[in-house]
Amino acid sequence: MDSNLKKLVDDLQAWFTPWRSVLVAYSGGVDSSLVMAAAHAAPGTRALACIGVSPSYPRREMREAVALAEALKVPYRLVDTEEHLDQRYTVNDARRCFFCKDELYGRLRTMAADEAWDLIADGTNVTDLGDDRPGMGAAKRHQVRAPLVELGITKTRVRDLARYLGLPVWDKPAMACLSSRVTRGTPITPALLARIEAAEDVLFQAGLRQFRVRHHGEIARIELLVTDMAAAMALRRRLVEGIQAVGYRHVCLDLAGYQGGEEEAFEVEDLVQITVGGGT
Repeated sequence: MDSNLKKLVDDLQAWFTPWRSVLVAYSGGVDSSLVMAAAHAAPGTRALACIGVSPSYPRREMREAVALAEALKVPYRLVDTEEHLDQRYTVNDARRCFFCKDELYGRLRTMAADEAWDLIADGTNVTDLGDDRPGMGAAKRHQVRAPLVELGITKTRVRDLARYLGLPVWDKPAMACLSSRVTRGTPITPALLARIEAAEDVLFQAGLRQFRVRHHGEIARIELLVTDMAAAMALRRRLVEGIQAVGYRHVCLDLAGYQGGEEEAFEVEDLVQITVGGGT
């Protein structure tokens, strides 16, 4: 066991001790789960895990987030957000993530002011700083602190610490919002997000864990780990029928494999894909 892990856990908990109360922007992913657990364990600090609920957040993720908070006995609150009513978000340009986070953090800032919470914290880590994340601008605007960044904790270290603490999400795959599955410029609607969510539920229920369903009109482009492609092909008919049942005509497997969470979907004409089912 790495001797530094206990010190890092102690440092993370100590980061919260100057604050009497903290709202944690919590999604159920490993980063925000670690921050939530540390805030809850910090002596003298009252923590509330705040789960932003909107059409872009898969319901299975919400259920898992609630289950973990309950298992850790951390108080939580579901916070309804309405970024899908903001045309600046639904137009789905390069600023989309900013307006999404601005909606959530704005609501948390209002909660903090109305209920006298001292601090808002999120799960941004040092590794995230190398990505293009417009949502960080929203965090700065609403004075949301990032203890993992301030303590120099990387994504790899986050997983090490979560495992050390026995958090069951320590190896959970990265999860981006459902809007990230849609090509820029394609308007975001609740109905579109619901279709993508239903398609991804088909993959989840088939036992796959790291995946994306990219939306390209009538085409659902599946990204999987390369090591999972053989298993997916063995389930080919089940996956095709399930995804077609939610409204896609063609179901395609991207041979390039899983590309990660926050990137935008590629334009359909740029794809190299194999159609494994669908109409003519």
